[in-house]
Amino acid sequence: MKGIAVLGSSGSIGQSTLEVIRSFPRHFKVIALSANSNVTVLYRQIKEFHPLFACVNDLKAADELKGLVRPGSTKILVGKEGLEHLLTDRTIDEVVLAISGSSALLPLLKAIDSGKNIALANKEALVMAGSIIMKKAKKKKIKIIPIDSEQSAIWQCLDGQDRSKLKTIYLTASGGPFRAKPRSKLKNISISRALRHPRWKMGRKISVDSATLMNKGLELLEAMYLFGAGPEKIKIVIHPEAIIHSMVEFIDGSLLAQLSVTDMRIPIQYALSYPQRLPTKLESIDLYKLGSLNFEKPDFKNFTCLKLAYRVAYTLGTTPAVFNASNEVAVEEFLKGKLAFLSIPVVIRKVLDRHSNILSPNIEDILEADAWSRREAYQIIEGLA
Repeated sequence: MKGIAVLGSSGSIGQSTLEVIRSFPRHFKVIALSANSNVTVLYRQIKEFHPLFACVNDLKAADELKGLVRPGSTKILVGKEGLEHLLTDRTIDEVVLAISGSSALLPLLKAIDSGKNIALANKEALVMAGSIIMKKAKKKKIKIIPIDSEQSAIWQCLDGQDRSKLKTIYLTASGGPFRAKPRSKLKNISISRALRHPRWKMGRKISVDSATLMNKGLELLEAMYLFGAGPEKIKIVIHPEAIIHSMVEFIDGSLLAQLSVTDMRIPIQYALSYPQRLPTKLESIDLYKLGSLNFEKPDFKNFTCLKLAYRVAYTLGTTPAVFNASNEVAVEEFLKGKLAFLSIPVVIRKVLDRHSNILSPNIEDILEADAWSRREAYQIIEGLA
């Protein structure tokens, strides 16, 4: 039985992870849960799974949770120190990292230092510090298994293959809600329209990233680190049906693809059970009803975040951290109604243009670049208002 820590258990990926664990009580045991501040959801999870530890981000939420939880059962921890403490517990075999955004970076590094295998649902940490993370994981001999459907597909297609024979990674994208829209129709996009993804039900930030195709830009950078491939070997292809989750091509012309229904529980389950495959009650693809599968080139003119992502992929250093942080600020301001949809890539580009790159950064350099780019992004947004 694997001991599992779910960091970000109140979010959509965290809750889907617990659905998988609920289905296999003889295979997985929840050792620890963490949430930002959603005490209601976290308390419900504690009552069901009885973890040894539960961590929340602030003291007020922790006090509220302590008032609900029976003394002597689950230990309630607080903030960064609480996460670091629970990650050292020896009964944890695997950490599901479903914390959103750049705040996942330090917990990920701590989990690796503690010798835990990682089921990774967060893109931003690898985007910011992929080289450092992958070197540390290799040194510690721990596995980083991706949960995102696209990265999981690539990982499954490459498993057991000679990676030196890899020719091309095809990273698929549904195209988001505005795939077929001309640029003139993107000027006054409302928040509710940007959040309406045609295939996946996701959190607010990732939904906006999918609408701008920034999500695919982040995945480009993530895939480079996960699979040791340069940007020239990674092509993004629009696949509206979202049935093929990604593909790899080898030097002999063979193309391998992973297909499944659009349900995050499938890659989550495999990340937890690897190298085993466990049965599922989820729907299978009916090939007789599938019909056609379509593929298109991405529109780099309408979705300039993708163009910026390739610029960053060829530059690296601290630019990925700047790219990610400026996007986080721009999306946050868009969701507050303070920034237009088409201004999101404008802000990112302006911050990148102002940045002085550090080619071989350490963690302190990356965190400083992250903080600097946030300040710059807010200044630029003020100027656009």
